Amino acid sequence: MTISHGIRLTTVTLNSPDPPALARFYAQLLGWTIGTEEPDWVTLNNPDGGIGIAFHIEDIYVRPVWPAKRDEQQMMAHLEIHVDDLEAGCAHAKACGATLADYQPQDDVRVHLDPDGHPFCLYIG
Repeated sequence: MTISHGIRLTTVTLNSPDPPALARFYAQLLGWTIGTEEPDWVTLNNPDGGIGIAFHIEDIYVRPVWPAKRDEQQMMAHLEIHVDDLEAGCAHAKACGATLADYQPQDDVRVHLDPDGHPFCLYIG
């Protein structure tokens, strides 16, 4: 595939009231290392060289609601994370500090909430 005009996606950024804490959660969950760490900006490097994750301070952060509800803060994005074993992946996510969401829309996907409430999906396939 040819990349047009040298444009390529390198990082997905999540807002957080505490970027270092959220970055440590995802570093533990994914087994990635922290690249840059400042109080208001943290990056995680993808060891495979793919898209990384960054965390940016949001002083007026409002935790999203999953699933979406009218007149409440909706999620702006969520991460899709492949696992080889769904049960083991869920246990690991919980040990890292994730919460299993009450609403689960599919049998082969498990929606979790990170410590700031961002939904993320663990899936097999």
